Amino acid sequence: MRTHNPTRRRLQYMIVERYDPVNLFELVPTKLRLEMEPELATLDRLLDDDELFVQVKADLSKRHPNSERLGRRSTPVEVILRMLVLRRLYDWSFEATERNVSDSLVLRQFCRLYLEPAPDDTTLIRWARLVGPQTLERLNERAVALAVERKVTRGRKLRTDGTVVETNVSYPTDSALLEDGVRVLARLMGRAKEILGATGERFRNRTRSARRLARSISQEARRRGEEAKEASKEAYERLIGIARTSSKQSSKVREMLWESKAARLGEGLLLAQEIARLEGLVEQVVNQTERRVLKGESVKAGEKLVSLFEEHTTIISRGKAGKKTEFGRKVWLDEVEGGIVSGYRVLEGNPADEKQLLASLENHRRLFERLPWLVAADRGVYSPGNEEAARQMGVQRVALPKKGAKNEERRCQERQGWFRRAGRFRAGIEGRISVMKRRGYLGRCREKGEEGFGRWVGWGVLTSNLHVIARAEAAR
Repeated sequence: MRTHNPTRRRLQYMIVERYDPVNLFELVPTKLRLEMEPELATLDRLLDDDELFVQVKADLSKRHPNSERLGRRSTPVEVILRMLVLRRLYDWSFEATERNVSDSLVLRQFCRLYLEPAPDDTTLIRWARLVGPQTLERLNERAVALAVERKVTRGRKLRTDGTVVETNVSYPTDSALLEDGVRVLARLMGRAKEILGATGERFRNRTRSARRLARSISQEARRRGEEAKEASKEAYERLIGIARTSSKQSSKVREMLWESKAARLGEGLLLAQEIARLEGLVEQVVNQTERRVLKGESVKAGEKLVSLFEEHTTIISRGKAGKKTEFGRKVWLDEVEGGIVSGYRVLEGNPADEKQLLASLENHRRLFERLPWLVAADRGVYSPGNEEAARQMGVQRVALPKKGAKNEERRCQERQGWFRRAGRFRAGIEGRISVMKRRGYLGRCREKGEEGFGRWVGWGVLTSNLHVIARAEAAR
């Protein structure tokens, strides 16, 4: 008769929910008084929420079609969730998160890792990529609900404003973009050569030539006069020629990959797709460089490509002192009293602020099942239509300072006590944005791609809200 093997039965499930609980504080001498700080202890209890756990588990289960029931044992969902929150709470890298959690008994207890080995940083990266931006929006909605349950906020007052979260790109210039295009195409063709083997086709690497011309353009830009302009223009023409030649050569390589046996087996398929994607971006850079430098045209910001690696990056000019132009994405934030960010949106391009108010009010009504008693924003959000629409929706106090000249009636309205108090309340979101940037919640994005940008903002807002709730409860 075959005996039951509990170990074999346990190993057949890939997605593990949690480790068996162990209290590490009971394993050390009592005189050491090992314990969590109050805010961390409160955050530990907040992360016990089942809805947060279930939604993260649902995303992690999509790694493979049968991840929930087949494969080796995974890092538990509970550990992954807590380590990802901890990473953004202290603004650590994945490597630092692995190292610090592994070295600290307090953080091991917080992450429910206990005496098990900490997951490798590359393992944590792979799991983190499975949690999508839409899931993080739902997690943040749950965090807002937890704030209401714990009476951190009632959602009676709303303030809204936008900010720019920068992508991880260097300052864009046409010469640098052309150099990057030539360099990356050469690297991809080198990988293709390893797959295709000896074909008789010569793969020329033009990276050095492109780099030398880009450096020459940078040096000529420091000089003044017509002679420097002509020298720079000539260097640009040669650099554009090199970029086009590299793109033509990569097209031949791409066709060879499609026709090769390696492509049919799938080895060269992804490489051919990546070469095709980059060819399109290089062609866009060539076109905008020709228009701007050679033809003297003015290219609109929305038509410019500023990065080959983060092509979703947009040029945003807001006239801020010290940083008039920023490269990233505009993020719109809704904050209620208590310091809870009730909603956030990653916007396309650089739309006018006044277009965001009604969407914020609708999101507030969906979350709290009622409109706020007061809404406040800065002058950029003001428009007569916004004021009238907010009042018709049922908002009693609408504090939107008017831009430009004001008549006597308008000046009297904005001098009223409630309007001035609303203005002071609105200023609080500037402080909230400043704190979120300094703590790294909305700092320079370290994730890759548009989806990675959504994850970066989502985890930042979620961690900020959880920290605000934990701090409010710990202070009671």
